[in-house]
Order: sequence, then C-alpha cells, then structure tokens
Amino acid sequence: MTVLVKAAQLLLSLSILVIIHEFGHFIFAKIFKTRVEKFYLFFNPWFSLFKVKKGETEYGLGWLPLGGYVKIAGMIDESMDKEAMKKEPQPWEFRSKPSGQRLLIMLGGVLFNVIFAFLIYTMILFAWGEKYLPTANLKYGIICDTLALDMGLQHGDKILTVDHKTIEDFHDLVPEIVYNGAKTIQVDRNGEVLTINVPDDFVTRYLEKKSFIYYAYPFVVRDFVSGSPARQAGILADDRIVGIDGRELPFFDLFAMEIRNRIGDTVLVNVDRNGESLAFSVIVPENGKIGVYPVDPKLFFELKEVRYGLFAAFPAGIKKGVETISSYLKDLKLIFNPETKAYKSLGGFIAIGNIFPAAWNWEIFWNMTAFLSIMLAVLNVLPIPALDGGHVFFLSFEMITGRRPSDKFMEIAQIIGMVLLLALVLYANGNDILKLFQK
Repeated sequence: MTVLVKAAQLLLSLSILVIIHEFGHFIFAKIFKTRVEKFYLFFNPWFSLFKVKKGETEYGLGWLPLGGYVKIAGMIDESMDKEAMKKEPQPWEFRSKPSGQRLLIMLGGVLFNVIFAFLIYTMILFAWGEKYLPTANLKYGIICDTLALDMGLQHGDKILTVDHKTIEDFHDLVPEIVYNGAKTIQVDRNGEVLTINVPDDFVTRYLEKKSFIYYAYPFVVRDFVSGSPARQAGILADDRIVGIDGRELPFFDLFAMEIRNRIGDTVLVNVDRNGESLAFSVIVPENGKIGVYPVDPKLFFELKEVRYGLFAAFPAGIKKGVETISSYLKDLKLIFNPETKAYKSLGGFIAIGNIFPAAWNWEIFWNMTAFLSIMLAVLNVLPIPALDGGHVFFLSFEMITGRRPSDKFMEIAQIIGMVLLLALVLYANGNDILKLFQK
C-alpha cells in the first residue's frame, strides 16, 4: 500500500508539472502565432490512450508516463519530423519566427515551472505557515552517526555555531557544511565550549550515506505495529524506553542503533513506566526493530512557527523559491564535481518517488511538487541538445553571431542529446535498482 500511495503522489505531481511546463511552450507559441500541432501528457509511441483535435492542435494522453510534449510546427524536436523540414518554411512555423520570439517559446516551459513553484510556495505559506526546529532548542543535544563520531562529535553535544555563525534552523546545518564549505562546528559539551574541525573528505563521506547527526529525543511508545515483539513482551503505550540489558540508551536513535546490532538475540528492554523501572524480554527480529511507533519527536521541542497573510506570503514564497533554486544549483555543482563522487547518489524514479511520504499529506505533496517544479526547470535549461536549454544555447549563438545552425546540424545535435538523456536516465534508474539489492 505504501508503494501505491507514493507512486500515486509521484504520478499526480509529475502530471501537473508536465502540463504546466508544456503549457508554457504552448502559450508563447500562440502569442507569436506559431502553429502547435500536438499537446500531449505522456508520450504516445504507436498509439494514444485518448486524443481529440480542436482547431489546429491535437490534444491527447499517451501511455508512456515519462513526460509530455508539444509538437510545434517547423521545429526540430524529439519527433524528428525530417519530411516537414524539407518543405518551404511557412509564416506560421517556428523556424520562420524572429530569434527573440523563438527564444521565448523555448523558455516558456522553464518560466512557467518557476512561476508555478513560486505560487505553490506562496499558497503553502499562506495556508500552513512555516514551522521549524531552532538549533538552540535542541535541549537533549544531538545523536551522532559514524561520520560525526569519527570527526570528534559526541552524543549529547549541543550545536552552538558553524564557523562561529549561528544556524537558526537545525535542518540548515548540514547544507551550511556541504554547500558553503564550513570548516568548524562549535559545540557545548557538558558546559565546555569546543571547536570540532570538519574533515576535508566530509562531503564525499556524507553523500555516500546521507546521514550525519540527528536531534536527540526521548523514546516514548505511541503505538505498535501488527505482531509487535514489544507489545507481546508486555510493553505498553506511553512507556518510555530507556535502555537495553541495563545499558542506558535514553534516546530513540541511540536505541535504534543498538537494537540493529542485536538481531536474533533475546534482550531485556528497560522501560520507565510512570517512574517505575521495568524490564521486558524481547527477541529481536531480522529487521532489527521491536515493532514500536515512537511519539512524534516534535512534541518534545519548542518549534518556531511563522504565519503569513496573503500579501506577506507572496514575497516569502518567492524568496523560498529562489533559495530552492540556489540549493538545487549547488546540488548539481556537487554532481558534476568528480571529487565529491556525488554522481554515485544520482537517483531515478524510485528515488524521486521515495521523497513522498507513505501517507497522503497535502502540505508535503505541494512542497514536493514545488521542489520538483524547480528541479524540472533547472534541468531543462541545461545546455544539452534535446532539452530546452540546448535550443536556447543554439538560439543564443544565432542572436550573438547572426548565423543560424543548419537543419542538418540541429538534427544531429538532437540525436546526440537524446542519446545522452537516455544514458542519464538509464544510469540514474540503474542506481535505484542497485540500491534495492544493497539493502
């Protein structure tokens, strides 16, 4: 069921974004009186699931859910309609329009995706506001993964600053190191202020595991999964789990790390029940979990909440959109830098689908859709033939030099671009499949 919910969210999100993107091309083509022969959601090799012709344009639904397209007359695109290009140019064709108009037609999809993301962020902030966990409010400190422990951080450390700069939102701490190259972390350890150096290979090691530090919070039982070993042993809702075999593990992530090392063992789970210390014998199953849902960790912290009126939400939404674009560009910079080996973490449809939650949540859905809209815009503007950015690159060359690349050159460039994109898609989705077998 979880897979179906995630797949449904991904399909709906991408469908919306493809329609928005292609409508951007469509509307600019119409503004400049350029004929649009087809407008399709999904691709339709050999046949369409649905199609209807209105005016000069055929609108349809394809069966291959890998995107969508508008077929603009007189333009070399993925359809590779060479016969049409052999005929004399017509005034209503793309190739007959001034370079400035052609440029706007090609940028229309990217522009609409960016505007759409800004609008989504605006409506999210207006409807739900903004909540985050201030770094200063981590009253239990942090829990460290192996990378954090190796660099000298310890469980329970309280983050003060990064490169002596205050990080307001805890979730901005890792990006400050990864994107901005911070070199030190200042922590409070039992009342003593220490400076921890960030190792030179931090980014590479972080991207391999995508884990570093977590905020510590008490492990209080909210509910149980079906057949929970913990419930069968006698543990109850509202019990606070504090350790294993007498070893103090007062926080959720500490307990989770230790219990994964005890698969197949019979352990005593130490519990605090209304001030009474109890212990329950539990056999740790193969998944390394005892079948317990913890209480929402946010209940243990004072979150900061910001509410926005409609007019205040617009500039805040645009700011959030710009920050998202900046972050994604930094992600791409990491991917194209061989030293970081970030290309190994490149994912396809499975990775994208996994960013959606297992249960439908409209706030998260629209947040993810806004992010994917930004991602689609940025990727499409890359100067790769077969993408919008490839056409923009050649159009810019034409506008600067006054020389238009030949149709034959554009055909070859289109084929090269399509091969590159296919290779990239195969690589990204191959990474997803490999990760499934590595789990």
